[in-house]
Amino acid sequence: MRWRHGGTDPLTTDAEAFSLQLQLAAFHRRARMTGGRTSRSAGPRPVLGACRMRLATLAALAGMIALAEPALALDKVRFGTNWLADPAAGGFFQAAADGTYAKYGLDVTIVPGGPQSNGGLMLLFGKLEFFMGGDMIGNYLSAEAKLPLIAVAAEFQKSPQILMSHPGVGLDKWADLPAANPDYVGAGAINTFYAWLRIAYGFSDDNIRPYNFNSAPFMKNKMAIQQGYVTAEPYEIERQGGFKPNVFLLSDYGYDTYSTLIVTRNEIVDKNPDLVQRFVDASAIGWYHYLYGDNSKANELIKTDNPDISDDQIAFSIGEMKKHGVVDSGDAVPLGIGAMTDTRWKDFFDKMVATGMIDARTDYKRAYTLQFVNKGVGIDLRPK
Repeated sequence: MRWRHGGTDPLTTDAEAFSLQLQLAAFHRRARMTGGRTSRSAGPRPVLGACRMRLATLAALAGMIALAEPALALDKVRFGTNWLADPAAGGFFQAAADGTYAKYGLDVTIVPGGPQSNGGLMLLFGKLEFFMGGDMIGNYLSAEAKLPLIAVAAEFQKSPQILMSHPGVGLDKWADLPAANPDYVGAGAINTFYAWLRIAYGFSDDNIRPYNFNSAPFMKNKMAIQQGYVTAEPYEIERQGGFKPNVFLLSDYGYDTYSTLIVTRNEIVDKNPDLVQRFVDASAIGWYHYLYGDNSKANELIKTDNPDISDDQIAFSIGEMKKHGVVDSGDAVPLGIGAMTDTRWKDFFDKMVATGMIDARTDYKRAYTLQFVNKGVGIDLRPK
């Protein structure tokens, strides 16, 4: 190792620096022993001034060397989100913006996703160290296919997935929704949460109409319902449609998947568990700071990566996450943000097996590990 100690000064090796430190220590020791004289046989000529000068020179040189010692190199981490930058990934942007990742020895590059990206494949083939998964279904499917991917934390205790209805038309309660027609849902919902709705609450496949991320058909048809995210679609409908829709969070009615999971490869867990622990812990603290502290720097990063998002949209999203306990509720209250339990993984697995989405023979415990969560990290940051 070599240090460069400023400007045009030469390089100093470990051995040279160590020698200078020994000389400095020796002079301090001799000065203490002789009252400032290097030798009693030196006669009456004072040597204190010369000693001080040399001590000052050595001290200054040693100080420059100490200042020049680089901090321990940060571990470079690439973290991929599953969509464009927005408050649903706010805690990760917060940890990057406020120095939390750096405090934990991490140099994190956030790689935003989007409609043309596939972060899961990037993780699988080593282009990312961590990925922001959607919900538990993706991990069950990975376990079913015996892919070497594993969830290490769940930043959202509740999925942001919702159904919406028009107010005042007889669809104001959850029990009213099976009577709605049509039901605007995306293709990915048909075999997942809508299949569960059919089994648990009697929703009808005959009512399904495609939702292509355009809420205009729903806004025009007062007897319709539509899927969405609690942090997104209600805001746009109120802004564009001029009314505030009824919002039903599926997690509150039994669709109890975790969401915004931190997913990594098995080999990273096996070979570098300390890296995983630091990323999980720092991300949890980032979420506490984002929800309850000054999140302005994180929001600036989000807007830099996604210029189309507005301050009003960001404020709405954060408010809804807090209002509905998306991040900090349930097991996260006693165990900390990111908490997971075996009970929740087993319960949701059984529900997905019932829908036919997941093979009952799947070893679902391959999908996750509790090794890095439930340690109470950051709980003291929650407002009292």
